[in-house]
Amino acid sequence: MMYVAAVFLPLLGSIAAGLFGRFIGDRGAQVVTTLLLGVSAALAVPIFTSVALEGHSVIVPVLHWIRSGSLDVSWALKFDTLTAVMMIVVTWVSFMVHVYSVGYMAHDRSIPRFMSYLSLFTFAMLMLVTSDNLVQLFFGWEGVGVASYLLIGFWYERPSACAAAIKAFVVNRVGDFGFALGIFGIFFLFDSVSFDTIFAAAPAKANTIVHFFGIDWNAITIVALLLFVGAMGKSAQIGLHTWLPDAMEGPTPVSALIHAATMVTAGVFMVARMSPLFELSNTALMVVTLVGAATAFFAATIGCVQNDIKRIIAYSTCSQLGYMFFGIGVSAYPAAIFHLFTHAFFKALLFLGAGSVIHAMSDEQDIRRMGGIWRHVKVTWALMWIGSLALAGIPFFAGYYSKDSILEAAFASHTLVGHFAFAMGIAAAFLTAFYSWRLLILVFHGKPRADERVMAHIHESPAIMIVPLMVLAAGAVFAGWLGRDMFVGHEEAGFWRSSIEVLPSHPAMEGMHHVPEWVSMAPLVVAGSGIALAYLMYVFAPSLPGWLAGSMRRVHLFLLNKWYFDELYDWLFVRPAFRLGRGLWQGGDGALIDGVGPDGVAAATRVIAQRVARLQSGYLYHYAFAMLIGVAAFISWYVFNAR
Repeated sequence: MMYVAAVFLPLLGSIAAGLFGRFIGDRGAQVVTTLLLGVSAALAVPIFTSVALEGHSVIVPVLHWIRSGSLDVSWALKFDTLTAVMMIVVTWVSFMVHVYSVGYMAHDRSIPRFMSYLSLFTFAMLMLVTSDNLVQLFFGWEGVGVASYLLIGFWYERPSACAAAIKAFVVNRVGDFGFALGIFGIFFLFDSVSFDTIFAAAPAKANTIVHFFGIDWNAITIVALLLFVGAMGKSAQIGLHTWLPDAMEGPTPVSALIHAATMVTAGVFMVARMSPLFELSNTALMVVTLVGAATAFFAATIGCVQNDIKRIIAYSTCSQLGYMFFGIGVSAYPAAIFHLFTHAFFKALLFLGAGSVIHAMSDEQDIRRMGGIWRHVKVTWALMWIGSLALAGIPFFAGYYSKDSILEAAFASHTLVGHFAFAMGIAAAFLTAFYSWRLLILVFHGKPRADERVMAHIHESPAIMIVPLMVLAAGAVFAGWLGRDMFVGHEEAGFWRSSIEVLPSHPAMEGMHHVPEWVSMAPLVVAGSGIALAYLMYVFAPSLPGWLAGSMRRVHLFLLNKWYFDELYDWLFVRPAFRLGRGLWQGGDGALIDGVGPDGVAAATRVIAQRVARLQSGYLYHYAFAMLIGVAAFISWYVFNAR
């Protein structure tokens, strides 16, 4: 009962707020959704204790769902260590976001709808992480997609919010198409979508070959890459990342919930869940490593020049997801999930802290119009510092333990792509520290750059918004230290058990404990260098950024325009699609179908009627003449046929 309640209580809250919001009012919707999710978060703790710490994995049947031919799908809730970790992350971060939203959205006109969407999203995410088979996982996968569309476009009066929601939905559908093909491929190979059946049969299928496009392919590699395409879309990896920064059009609590701890980590969770398949394909792991490493570096470079406080943190999320994926690519699944776990707390803290700043600055989001506000918002300032210290990987905050574990594992993989990922990760660590302190300095320190009206109204956020920040800050401080031994330390094997599978031929997790000293020190050194550079450029030599932007104008524009991915996609896909659609509309539908069809018949009838109407002159001799002509024609026809 405890397991079922933990998953379905958010759904009940969503239904109550969504269908009965007019009757229970704004406060009632806030109370029912937050309370039910709080119970779910509380239940996640004993579930974690029983499943992860004590080893009592369990599968809870719910109902028999689909039976069609050999496809037999039951709806069941799978609880193992991987699920238990994700439940802690999803429920507690979502609970904090719900509490925070009570204050942040206090003056919104659609509070019940917002709270309903938040709880619906949480339920879909819980369905995803507790799924026992790929069809159920796909249900949760698409559920979080729909809920994110609703939340990003929550302020639908804004054209930019509607456009961002549509963009997120469409880009994710590209990845989801690959994911769906991967599920079809797995069913084709294994005649099942159940995880236990697939994983048991996977070693026997390791060398299965399929003939496709005239080429022989390894079947496991094909399905693993297709699954990873889905993960790339949901987790905003390079190429399918363009929706993530635009999604900042949604309310700030949405940014914290979707883009910090839950939806964007769904891809990481899915690949970790499918580790028995990915372990059988070195090619797929290599692709995951390269994509993750490229994303970590690419997103960090863009974060260095962004000016919207939420977009900086969004690109930081994209970069950190790259770390998680290249950790998975070198078979360091525990390290990747460890970083997912710690990142959830400090990134949600940063997003909600940014919301507190925006709230204080009368909805201003441009960091160039801030500065010198730390005295007015001292609690938010301190909490943002904690989040930034964790993000930069400064000892002894949470990010220090998890990010360093991934970098050490990448180096210890002793592969070319692993060393490439290590190099990209070190570069990204330097840039992460730089843009984190650029944000802190420009927002909180220096001279005020906002106008006097805004400065006169700066105030600390209410307790209902500050308390969730403090809870998340506790996670940002202690989550790494408390979880290190379990996730990646000497208790690792007993903690993860069979929820993650790593082949002996992939030694990264073992080797990470024996890397040279300089490998362990490198992330800290580059993080310190990045912080020092931020102080140099924005405190001691504030004219330097402008000079650099002017002297390296093309590089600056390249980064400011996000590597021109949006422009490239606009040229490759959007404009041709518009031209094709306009041509089919005007030339096909308008000229051909309507022109020849309904419009053509109507036009011909009208022309014939007009010509017939001209015969109706009103003169008697015209009609007599017509009758004579008719009689003559009739007699001629009769005489001709009589012969």
